[in-house]
Parts: sequence; C-alpha cells; structure tokens
Amino acid sequence: MKRALLSVSDKTGLVDFAKGLVENDYELISTGGTLKTLQEAGIAAKSITEITHFPEILDGRVKTLHPAVHAALLAKRENADHMATLKELDITPIDLVAVNLYPFKETASNPNATYDQAIENIDIGGPSMIRSAAKNAKDVLVLVDPADYAAVLTAISADEITDDLRRTLQAKAFRHTAAYDALIASYLSKTAFPEKLTLTYEKDFDLRYGENPHQKAAVYANSIPTPYSILQAKILHGKKLSYNNIKDADAALRTILEFNRKPTVVTLKHMNPAGIGQADTIETAWDKAFAADDISIFGGIVVANREIDLATATKMHAIFLEIIIAPSFTPEAFDMLAKKKNLRLLSLPIADKLPKEIEVTSVLGGAVAQEMDDVVEEDADLEVVSEKQPTAEQISALIFAQKAVKHVKSNAILVATDGQTLGIGAGQPNRIDSVKIAIAHAETKPDSANAVLASDAFFPMDDSVSFAASKGITAIVEPGGSIKDKDSIAMANKLGVVLVFSHRRHFRH
Repeated sequence: MKRALLSVSDKTGLVDFAKGLVENDYELISTGGTLKTLQEAGIAAKSITEITHFPEILDGRVKTLHPAVHAALLAKRENADHMATLKELDITPIDLVAVNLYPFKETASNPNATYDQAIENIDIGGPSMIRSAAKNAKDVLVLVDPADYAAVLTAISADEITDDLRRTLQAKAFRHTAAYDALIASYLSKTAFPEKLTLTYEKDFDLRYGENPHQKAAVYANSIPTPYSILQAKILHGKKLSYNNIKDADAALRTILEFNRKPTVVTLKHMNPAGIGQADTIETAWDKAFAADDISIFGGIVVANREIDLATATKMHAIFLEIIIAPSFTPEAFDMLAKKKNLRLLSLPIADKLPKEIEVTSVLGGAVAQEMDDVVEEDADLEVVSEKQPTAEQISALIFAQKAVKHVKSNAILVATDGQTLGIGAGQPNRIDSVKIAIAHAETKPDSANAVLASDAFFPMDDSVSFAASKGITAIVEPGGSIKDKDSIAMANKLGVVLVFSHRRHFRH
C-alpha cells in the first residue's frame, strides 16, 4: 500500500481526490483542518502525529517539520542505504504529497489586515514538504493545485505515471513556492529597489498572439491585484483584449488620470494620445478629442472619465473604434454601442492618481526598474523666463499641454489650447521634426489661433522657438536645463513669445 500526505488550505476537490486515492490503495495521512474535513466525509486518514509520534505544538506552527516526514519524502527508492535507514528507523515512504499553502496573498491583500496577521499566514511546514517532495519527484508525486487532481488520479488508475508528468508537477511545485516567497519578500521590503527584485505574477489568460501574429503571448496579473488596472476592468461587451489592446488601454488609462477635475476624453492609438478634449460635459469633451485628430482615432481606443450618455454614444457609434473605457454607460448608451459586435465596452472606476508601483521593463539579459512618473505640475511650478508675461488663459493652456505631453513618446511636442490638443509630434529622432509634425497637424484646426506648445524635454537649439513663433504659437512650456537656454530665451524675447520653464523633464520611451 502506498502512502499519501494531504495538507491543504484550499479544500477545493479534496474529498473527491482523497476518495480516488483510497480506491487506488493509498493510505492517507493528514493534518489539522484537512484531517477534520476527511473525517467528516467518512474517509479514513491517519493524523500526522501518528507518524511523527510528536504532538502538533505552538498553535500548529510545528507539526510536519519532522524527520519522519521529510525522510519519508526525500529517501531515494533505488538507493539501498536510504531504504535501509528508513527500515531501521521504522519510517514508511510517502509517495504522494498534496499541499497548498496558508492564504498569505489573501491576507496581505486585505487593507485591514495587520502586520501580525500577515506574518501568521506565512506557511513554513507546507513549503518545506513541497520542496522535499519536488526534489525527489522521481519517487514522489507532488501536487500544489487542485486543478491537477483529476489528471493525476487518472494516471494513477491507469498505472501511467510518466516521467513527464512527474517533472511537470515538480516544476509547478517550485514555481508555487517561489511565487509564495516572492509575495512575502515584496510585502516585507522597505525599499523600492532591493538588492534582489522578486516579482510574481499569475497567468490570467493566453492571447491569440502578441504584437504580431507570429509571436506567442499571454497575460499575467500582479498576484496581489492592482485595483486601477486594465486587467481589472469589466468587459461589458465584446471579446477579450489583444496584446496591443492591453498596452494601448494601459497608456490611455495613465493619460486620463491627469485630467480628473473636469469631464475629459482621451483617444489613443499605438501608445500615443491622438486627441484629448476637456469640457463641461462628456459629449463636448468627446467633440474636442475627436476634432483634435479625426483620422488617427480610426480603429483606436477611447477612455472617458465620466459616464457615457446616449448623445455621446451616438457620435462614437458613427466611427470604427476598438475599445471604449468609462466608469459606466447609461442603459441607452450601452444599447447603442453594443450593436457593434467587435467593439469592446469596458467599465473601470477612474482613479484619482496612479497606484504607487515600480515600473519594470525587460531588456535582453535583465530589466530596468523605476518609479512611475506621477508628478503633475501646477501653476506654481512654472517659471516665466521670457520678457513677455503669460495671460491667465495661456497659463491654463500651458498646464493642460504639460499634463498631456508627458504621455507622448519622446521626443514629444504637443500643441494645444485650453482643454484641447491640436497637434502631436511623437518619437522623432530630433526635436525640431516633432515640432514641425505637431504644428502641421495643429494648422489644420480652425481653433489654432493663440495655441501654446509643450515639450517633454529642453530645447537644445533656438530653432524650435523660432519655428513655433513663425507658425503663430504664442506660448511655450519646456523644462529648461540646456546649456543653450539663453539662446532660446533670447529668441523668445526677440519674437515676442512667452517662454515658461517647468524645471521637470517628462521623457517617455
């Protein structure tokens, strides 16, 4: 008769699995609440204390940390010395272990949980048993996921326990304990950039493909969910998001957070804002965002920070969009938009600010990590360096443009009036080309008079100021900090343009 040790926090499928093991001539050993569950189901099982001949102590903190358990797991069956030692010490080998761990994640995710409660939910004996069993996977089946119970029972019943199955379960077991330890390490870390960066994510779903059809891809979410995340949005209508949808939607959500004070709509394409509109109503905000770039928005993403009403939905329905994200939709608006089978409608409460997370980006052979760029400039952060002073309307437009330009790929230039983007130049190898692209777009708009310009980084040459002024730009905001700042200031003074320094760069690559 073989022996199985069952000690699980998650009791899903436990009783049926235990019955299946008994039917296949396994003797069961169990602990604490697992043993009680089995006994209540009428399943015979020995207490771990019958194996260790040592009581569970310290409120259950010590129960399986015993040679009678770990020797039974770690002994190599083909090693005569190992088996002789077990016989001498009257230790029976354990052939299967089903263990899942104390709910540390659930406890740490609870904002009301105390430090002591979290620490008490750090499992010690469970990971030790899993690691012992997984190390000796050639002789011991190790299960950490109830989803594997049925397949393992089928293999046992058919006497088809293959090396491939053992190694699959072995790898899953070590991933399980590694993720568990990473969660604990993250919870306890006092610094954002520790000497070892331990990250753990849980697979959400497979994607049809990645950025391109020939690339395989999948979605992983933080093990402790981030509330304001595209991965937490509710899909009210339409199919699952694609790889590019998720990246674009994430960029759109980051952008909309800059504009919480008034109804705002952001349209986005390929990780860059196409248009941003802000007004007293969400319908007018949509009108402004759409007018800002009515070409790039085709097949793009829209995010609004207020409920979508029927009037706004009717206008959105008239064009091809991939995704609309909003806190909610009126029933009439939803019915209108849901007529389009391929349009995804997502609801997500728009947060007040970005969550405090570290951004991690992979590079070949490693990763770079940084704090999020969550700084929002206000009027008091700006320094007027030109002779000409800005009007109140220009200051308001400059702040609007400054909030928007930080979400455009560098080199980033954005032309705007107060509450509406007019032209965006993104990702050019040199800044003057971005200036020319942004202004060329803005010149096609009827409301471009008295437009202002924002730059994500300083002007290393005065040519950007000169070109902008020649095209009617009345005010410019840039970080300053170039060794040629004096040249740009002199050019602004010569041409009668307002020049304002923000003293903060907003590169986004």
